[in-house]
Amino acid sequence: FLAMQIEKILYYLGIGANPVSHLEKIISGIGGFLSIFLIIYISSLFVGAEEAVYIVPSMGASAVLLFAVPHSALGQLWNVIGGHLISAAIGVACAQWLPGGGIAAAASVGLAIGVMYYARCIHPPGGATALAAVIGGPNIHALGYEYILTPIAINTVTILLVALLFNALFRWRRYPAFLIAKESGLDSAHQAYAPVDHANFVYALSQMDTFIDVTEDDLLKIYQLATGREVNSNSE
Repeated sequence: FLAMQIEKILYYLGIGANPVSHLEKIISGIGGFLSIFLIIYISSLFVGAEEAVYIVPSMGASAVLLFAVPHSALGQLWNVIGGHLISAAIGVACAQWLPGGGIAAAASVGLAIGVMYYARCIHPPGGATALAAVIGGPNIHALGYEYILTPIAINTVTILLVALLFNALFRWRRYPAFLIAKESGLDSAHQAYAPVDHANFVYALSQMDTFIDVTEDDLLKIYQLATGREVNSNSE
């Protein structure tokens, strides 16, 4: 009885089973360390160590996506690039054109979320990038729109390069996610499993009316593995 109650509590809290191996967790941590170490150094060169405190946290959040869940739809190339750069531009605009304090800060995050949605590049750390442009120190404010290039664009390129090179060292960690489809033959999965045709699949996702943090290829891969297991079980 107690075990059942504990399972219910874990379910309500959103704590699910964790099938990830210890090796995978260690690898994710190492990747995050390498990327942020480089970004702290680069950011300090352009805005100084004190102001870098406002900028690096958003990249730390990106590191979680790129190295802990590299197949997440929220951490793919356009999400990271568009999410940070668009949000940086919005943050600078809010800092320069809106009243200081809470209005500019809140508007920067709210507008960043909306624009990222329309630009199809939702990346949660982008909200922090926009916010830093408003609440950062005088060195950040002095950059103006140069903030988009230095250090945000440079930091974005740095973390993506580390993600590409680091994840490539491990065959099961493919980044960007389209490499999964290319290597596992998922490009033909639509034909192999006719009941899940592409148009109906996209329609079903749209009816959820929320952002699904998993790629279409990952869902097809799950379907492929599940149906393959069923066929193998029946043959046994």
